[in-house]
Amino acid sequence: MSPLVVVLLLLAGASEAAGRLVPLAVRRPGVSRRHVISLLILGGAVEAVVFALWPLTAWTLAELLLPSSTPVGGTLWTPGLVAPLLFAAVLAFPLLGPFLHLLLLVGVGVALTGPFAAATGLDWWTAAECLSVAGVGLGLAVEAVRRLVAWLAAPGTPEAVA
Repeated sequence: MSPLVVVLLLLAGASEAAGRLVPLAVRRPGVSRRHVISLLILGGAVEAVVFALWPLTAWTLAELLLPSSTPVGGTLWTPGLVAPLLFAAVLAFPLLGPFLHLLLLVGVGVALTGPFAAATGLDWWTAAECLSVAGVGLGLAVEAVRRLVAWLAAPGTPEAVA
């Protein structure tokens, strides 16, 4: 993976994290700037890793469908494929944000399908299915971890004093 792709993945991760943190910061004005910045950096790194793992996870799924003689490995991210992910902060928009975010991820997945199909030797639809399953699986795993962390970090409810 080239250094430019790594930088673009980190920026895309920061964009995704910003899209998730902006609504939180607006709803909780008492949150310190230091806390928001640390969450942005940590969340950006995690999201960048998830973006980087997307084609690798799909490749692992494709290995289940490929004959054993097919070469394995390689990265598919190019600057042109990663660049649209920089707009992942669109998630912060009220009402339309999640829909626009979904369209963005579907568009990147469709763009990634051609190179993925060529690299694995699968037909286009099977490659698209591998990428879709990998993307949804990673998304669900990250969302489960987010909810677990939020549940663990949430302050307990105060006891009622009679």
